[in-house]
Amino acid sequence: MPPTPTVVIRPLKPPHRPNTTILVVPCLFVVVTFLFWYQTWFGRQMSPQEMQQYLTDTSVPHKTQHALSQMADRMSRGDAEVRRWYPQVLALSRSEEPLFRLTTAWVMGQDNSSEEFHRALVGLLRDPDARVQWNAALALVRFGDASGEPQLRLMLSPSTLPAPQSGVVQLKLKPRDSFRAGTVVAHIRTAAGLLVEVRSPVDGEIKAWDVPDGATVSAGQSLARMSPSDDQVWEALRGLYLVGGERDLEAVEACAQGGEGISLRVKHQAEMTAQAIHHRLASQRAPS
Repeated sequence: MPPTPTVVIRPLKPPHRPNTTILVVPCLFVVVTFLFWYQTWFGRQMSPQEMQQYLTDTSVPHKTQHALSQMADRMSRGDAEVRRWYPQVLALSRSEEPLFRLTTAWVMGQDNSSEEFHRALVGLLRDPDARVQWNAALALVRFGDASGEPQLRLMLSPSTLPAPQSGVVQLKLKPRDSFRAGTVVAHIRTAAGLLVEVRSPVDGEIKAWDVPDGATVSAGQSLARMSPSDDQVWEALRGLYLVGGERDLEAVEACAQGGEGISLRVKHQAEMTAQAIHHRLASQRAPS
């Protein structure tokens, strides 16, 4: 009699279940990234309630900037609805936060029919922050007001960067390096051992350092000469095209000559601005 075959009973293998963690984590990352982008994207349309809230409550600064950006966009399209928030814009133009004053100067230039905005912009020409002065000067051009012409001329010139404290300087950038406003361009180690950040107040480029790395400097001493950014020069030339005078010609024609560090668009704008100023001066001198 043949032997009975051995039968091996194997348990059924359970169905494969994917590791949901592998799927959920990337999805969460994408969703969170999208939500962050959506909440900080200035192109997202705010509701009237949000506009009212963030133009009044400045505890979330980027939301207030978002609301101001929305206002400027709607004003440029002639939307009269935004006039309800003009008092908030005027209040923000007197804020202790320079970024709000800077942004409101740009916003107020979108409605050159508002006398309140006009008066506020003239006041901002004396702001302690140079960028606020410059934005106010550019906005005033839209009002046909040339009172910001000295600030526009200053926008074409190199500036110096003073040391905020005495101590030993540690340079962070090289000549010809460009930077945005707020960039740390150097550190100063004080006698007390504190490390003080030296931030640029404006966009620009290091033209030359006035002190070597490791030098001991005094508070207020010039650390560097900075060239203005291309955008800054171009905007100033556009303003001077309309309000520039004889005192501006030397700086404008220097840009028109071109050369190292001057882009083609700046050169072309400078040529047009110089022609406009010469034409304006000739008209003023012509007998009536």
